[in-house]
Amino acid sequence: MTRALDYLFALLGLVFLSPIILIVLVLGYFDTGSPVFVQKRVGKNKKPFKLVKFRTMAVGTQSVASHLASTSSITPLGRFLRKTKIDELPQLINVVKGEMSLVGPRPNLFNQDELIAARDAKGIYDVLPGITGLAQVNHIDMSTPELLAQTDRKMIDSLSLKALFLVHH
Repeated sequence: MTRALDYLFALLGLVFLSPIILIVLVLGYFDTGSPVFVQKRVGKNKKPFKLVKFRTMAVGTQSVASHLASTSSITPLGRFLRKTKIDELPQLINVVKGEMSLVGPRPNLFNQDELIAARDAKGIYDVLPGITGLAQVNHIDMSTPELLAQTDRKMIDSLSLKALFLVHH
């Protein structure tokens, strides 16, 4: 049921948000010459998948976790895309493909050894990664691996369709 809802909402999101996506593609082309950014991330069962985002940093920027990246590499358009979270919209494609869920632990890079160990110990990789989750809502990033893994586990243990509907009613 969750997969069907993810698919439906992601597909609807791509359709309804397509004007914004097209505008960002055009602006991104003028900003960096390469508006889409694809990066290998850790997926369910630690299988790699290619995460799709709008590019927010200069082409050629080192592939590291956001909290470790130089802010001077972020383009002016990239700053806006990050602030508004519009840079995440292409991940709806990952959701449609079944590589991600709308809600789940944010997928990390394969070079984040400490985070991988903390998440592995808590069974975080048993579920699909998500576009957003409890950690993001609480501003917990990948710079605190143990806290992030604990928060991810708490979300996984408490997340259900019933819980989602109770929150909205």
